Amino acid sequence: MINHRKLRGFGKRIEYWLSGLLLKEGLDVYIPLIDYHGTDLLIKKSDGTFIEIQIKATSKKIAMGYSASFGRIPCERRKNYFFIFYSEKLNVLWLMSSEEFIKHSKQYKTGKNIGRRAIEFTGCRKDKKTGKRKEYILERFKKYIVTDFSRFK
Repeated sequence: MINHRKLRGFGKRIEYWLSGLLLKEGLDVYIPLIDYHGTDLLIKKSDGTFIEIQIKATSKKIAMGYSASFGRIPCERRKNYFFIFYSEKLNVLWLMSSEEFIKHSKQYKTGKNIGRRAIEFTGCRKDKKTGKRKEYILERFKKYIVTDFSRFK
């Protein structure tokens, strides 16, 4: 059974952790009191414009094959709207604009999540030496891996 309280707590901890990383880089970060329209953080740029950020994260406890799988995400193309995806198990951050996310994600066509989107940054294959399944980052998503947030400056 999924403990939704723990999941929400994990997500909030990652939001604060990422806020700290952004602040350490000298960015002006604002945290909305309520997550309206998929905005977890705002960054004010030196020209006075704002960047909206939605954060999605998976924990290190997630099952093999799902370390960088994100689904049921509502998204619309918006100027200055970005996604930061984080896999705790892989310790990897991906940064995408809403346009890039829409380009690479799949949209649900049926069911209760119709119109929402999903993206998987990894695949699985059998390790030839050990015979065990191992996750790997898909080549097309390596360009979105970030170690800093210079894209926001």
